[in-house]
Amino acid sequence: MELEFYGAASGVTGSCHILRVGRHRVLLDCGLIQGSREEEARNREPFPFDPAEIDAVVLSHAHLDHSGRLPLLVQQGFRGPIYTQGATCDLCEVLWQDAAGLEERDAAYRNRRRPGSDAQPLYTRRDAAAACERLVGWRYRQASEILPGIRVRLVDAGHILGSALVEIELQHRGEVGTLVYSGDIGQYDSPILHDPASIDHADLVLMESTYGDRCHRDRAATIREIGEIIASARHDKGNLLIPAFAVGRTQELLYLFGQHYQEWGLDRWEIFLDSPMAIETTRIYWEHPQLYDEEATRLRRRMHEMPQLQNLRLTRTVEESQAINRLHSGAIIIAGSGMCDGGRIVHHLKQNLGRAGCHVLIVGYQAYGTLGRRLINREEQVRIHGVDHRVRAQVHTVGGLSAHADQADLLRWLGGFRGQPAVCLVHGEIEAKQAFQAKIRETLAIEAMIPAPGDVLDLSASGAGLRAAAKAARGVARRR
Repeated sequence: MELEFYGAASGVTGSCHILRVGRHRVLLDCGLIQGSREEEARNREPFPFDPAEIDAVVLSHAHLDHSGRLPLLVQQGFRGPIYTQGATCDLCEVLWQDAAGLEERDAAYRNRRRPGSDAQPLYTRRDAAAACERLVGWRYRQASEILPGIRVRLVDAGHILGSALVEIELQHRGEVGTLVYSGDIGQYDSPILHDPASIDHADLVLMESTYGDRCHRDRAATIREIGEIIASARHDKGNLLIPAFAVGRTQELLYLFGQHYQEWGLDRWEIFLDSPMAIETTRIYWEHPQLYDEEATRLRRRMHEMPQLQNLRLTRTVEESQAINRLHSGAIIIAGSGMCDGGRIVHHLKQNLGRAGCHVLIVGYQAYGTLGRRLINREEQVRIHGVDHRVRAQVHTVGGLSAHADQADLLRWLGGFRGQPAVCLVHGEIEAKQAFQAKIRETLAIEAMIPAPGDVLDLSASGAGLRAAAKAARGVARRR
């Protein structure tokens, strides 16, 4: 039994890890690498394994940095099942088709600009449809043996709709143990979804660390902060742009807008949800009420259809989106992508960044190399579509709306395990990992590992059991 660290071992995006048990091969996630153009080019590099030899995939949730290369995996020969929570199946169908459509349009654009060019999409909508056929939806807490000696159970991660913590019971040649893969862990006390589920036992925890070096503002302070930003934008007579991930962040924003409609003076704005994908995923959220927390359940019982703000406009077509740019003030525009690295938000930023009255509200993680990262770094000038734009707009970062647990939440979740499991930290920038590693040592007396891409952890070393093997291998994982 062994675990190889592949994607998101050296950063935040591109999650993918390879579990080998005897002759069986299982992937834990298979996500897109996101960030700069150079980073995203790595998505075209060959997988460090033969996709045809992978027996199954266990998918933690639908976000593209965890799921987005599965259509490519199928394109290159994978024919096994993709096990995931049922709502994730619905979201993946939307996200993969959208990603494939963007790839196809980008390739066509490149070929028009450069006659004789042969640009190809990373994968096509046909590949996305083929990947959807491999999805197998489970309920939370359903446990099944997916391969001999590999039994999997999914529990709620509280990150986005359908997000799961993956509990894997392993048994091979007398070795027995439990591996828990966190995927992405949500904040406690967030709206709509339940808190991350507690798991009593694990021998080895493969854990995200996105915000392992910081704590978010508490919920009450976050609500006040958003209200103040909206009031400031209203005073400055500009537009308020909100780059938002189509899955999770958009739905939480709409929920909060409904809750604080009068308090935030939203009746004085025109509000646009300018993202066909976000509109569709909001519908999917509405169709899975069994996954809501108690507060959101009570709200839904009072509704008979998708909740609509009185002045919310859903803009699906390109023409409707372009018409928004004629508004120089009084518009709140929620659009994708969440990192400002594509999609309709880029066009709105081009029109508005140079206006001193404009405000930009950043509500999610921004990877290195993205336009969103340059904005939160307060760069005075940014390049969009080959043209430099001076940034006169005010840029605000509200970490309290993150769908990721902060350091305190991560410690709270990890502290729920009995005993002291071995821990490997992934899905975080190196500074966040090292800070969280130190905090785990200080708080829980656990010496967590920080593996590198290509490291392999032998989970059956010396016949001592999975946890003992993981601890014995700390710092000496071999490079394949």
